Amino acid sequence: MPEDCKIGLRNRGICVIIPTYNNAGTVADVVSRTQAYCQDVFVVLDGCTDDTLSRLEALPEKPRCIVLARNQGKGRALKEGFRQAREAGFAYAITLDADGQHYPEDIPLFLEASRRNPGALIVGCRNGLKNAVRSRGSRFANAFSNFWFFLQTLIPLKDTQTGYRLYPLKSIRGPLTSRYEAELALLVFSAWRGIPLVSQDVRVYYPPMEERVSHFRPIADFARITLLNVFLCILALIYGWPRTLLRWLFRAAKSLFVFLFYVFAMLFLVMPYIWVFLKIGPDTEEKEEKLHRMICRLSHLGTRLFGWVGNPFTLTRNGEEDFSRPAIITCNHQSHLDLLPMLALTPKLVFLTADWVWKNPLYGFIIHKADFLPASWGLETLTPRLAELVKKGYSVVIFPESTRSLDCSIGRFHLGAFYLAEHLDVDILPVVLYGAGRALPKHGSILRRWPIHLEMDGRISPEELKQMGDDYKSQASWLRKYYKRRYTEIADKVEQTIV
Repeated sequence: MPEDCKIGLRNRGICVIIPTYNNAGTVADVVSRTQAYCQDVFVVLDGCTDDTLSRLEALPEKPRCIVLARNQGKGRALKEGFRQAREAGFAYAITLDADGQHYPEDIPLFLEASRRNPGALIVGCRNGLKNAVRSRGSRFANAFSNFWFFLQTLIPLKDTQTGYRLYPLKSIRGPLTSRYEAELALLVFSAWRGIPLVSQDVRVYYPPMEERVSHFRPIADFARITLLNVFLCILALIYGWPRTLLRWLFRAAKSLFVFLFYVFAMLFLVMPYIWVFLKIGPDTEEKEEKLHRMICRLSHLGTRLFGWVGNPFTLTRNGEEDFSRPAIITCNHQSHLDLLPMLALTPKLVFLTADWVWKNPLYGFIIHKADFLPASWGLETLTPRLAELVKKGYSVVIFPESTRSLDCSIGRFHLGAFYLAEHLDVDILPVVLYGAGRALPKHGSILRRWPIHLEMDGRISPEELKQMGDDYKSQASWLRKYYKRRYTEIADKVEQTIV
């Protein structure tokens, strides 16, 4: 588990930043436990006057130490840590405190939360706060902070004072203030900038009162927090709330434009032209090929349209695939947008579709003429018809999950693709789709700016497939694991460039 976490963090561009001020008694233990899970640890020594540096240098694996000449506050320490992490090429940074209250063993939770919520600021929510032995001031400060944060952003968070977080480094700006309250300001400004905020449950350790080291100054720091909240509330009225509203209106307008453009183009341009094209003259193989080329070109135009509104499409071919030989093309399923980049791959494609697509009153007649077939007909009925199309050089596209994923995870694979690969004696060509479910989720109606990427891997021959399992169920299980691994690799690579 720790080694897997190290590899995952490095692949995703995640480091750990630990700010410290005179925590010599705990910092070495915190850092060494952190290094068990992360190779890239930055420790920011904020004007330490104790032997913190010598203890860190005595560790078997010395962390990257950033030494500030004088104590400037946690906000300034975080800002310097973020700056150096960005310069070192990291996309994300996990922050945790050096006093031993946070468990470095929870770092894998932040890795998984980041993969589920790319580009988000993951906020640790300390479990057991209600039962922990804390001062009245500490309890009040947490509730006070949560209340004002909700008022300023309209986002409920259970724990706005925890220092255990994962920040998307390219999306955040430096802290507004230099002291203790800087972390609250970072949350507020991140929310106003549209960065998703996600809570992640973490453990917390509160040592006995006599062992605790705290640099919180009750009167001075509480006064600073109060003044900051007053300032943020005023700023919310004139900047934060209007910006949030305008961002939502812009996304809604963009989505409405794309929808209306699509409907107009289909009703008044594409379908009339195709209807006339199909009605004039007899049905021939040449006409069928022209229809497929027309669909492919229109899909290319569609991918350019989505790129123009903030959803650029890219394709990576890991090989020299030219679709000259038919195959069963499998692809993970995320969104209504999935079909567009797939249709743009080549004219020599037919799809197995859902019934609602086959019976669609808007474009159903095009689906029929293009020989796209409903999966509900059953494999025994479909196989002879697909065999005829394969002889003509067409590849068959199947979404093995059958339904779109709610969270972009790879669902259970059905067995139809493997049955057809065997009975049609063709290769399986895996295509991994990324980003469509982020741009337009399954139940979403508003487009989000997000790149869409297809990665086309090498073919899997029937002989190679049999080596992966003697039956369809084993083959489906193997291919699903393959997709999960490849999707994670692609997501980790792409998401470092967009946060």
